[in-house]
Amino acid sequence: MTDIAWSDGRWTHDPAGTAEEHGDLVVTAVEGSDAWRVTSYGFVHDSEHALLVSFAVGTAVEVEFTAAFSEQFDQAGVFVRVSAERWVKAGVEFADGRPQVGAVVTDGMSDWSLAPVPEWADRRIQVRVSRGADALTVRAGLSGQPLQLVRVLPFPAGVTAEAGPFVCAPTRAGLAVRLHAWRVVEADGALH
Repeated sequence: MTDIAWSDGRWTHDPAGTAEEHGDLVVTAVEGSDAWRVTSYGFVHDSEHALLVSFAVGTAVEVEFTAAFSEQFDQAGVFVRVSAERWVKAGVEFADGRPQVGAVVTDGMSDWSLAPVPEWADRRIQVRVSRGADALTVRAGLSGQPLQLVRVLPFPAGVTAEAGPFVCAPTRAGLAVRLHAWRVVEADGALH
């Protein structure tokens, strides 16, 4: 396990503000920040706040944050980026009045999967994305507890990618998310 310093990453889009507090990074999102391409809504949003480093095959990126969300589409988790048209975001999003775990997978157009996790409200969450030879495996759960499988998706080994924590606030100003940890670990060896 290797902890990644907050200063080691580069932002895809600068947040409204950041502050380091006792090892945590508090990220304040810009109002309207989001990542989405076309599907169903008809728009492209390319304004997420993702803090990224290189993402190698055989490794996993883990992020821990507090899911203190209260407004529609408040979100945080792990972002994996190949290009502006090819990326994945996985984590917790406040949708339809409750926290939901899910992922958006984008290859030209976005798709979206969610499952309600009301017991995760205001709790410390861990999200892990493992990169294997031909797939990404997304797991998430309460920090310190077993992680549940969220999604498996195709992802070729030859693609250059970056990954790290992300925060978005599509519908409001003032969302501040406390990121507790960012690390690289060995990729999950199996799905089950």
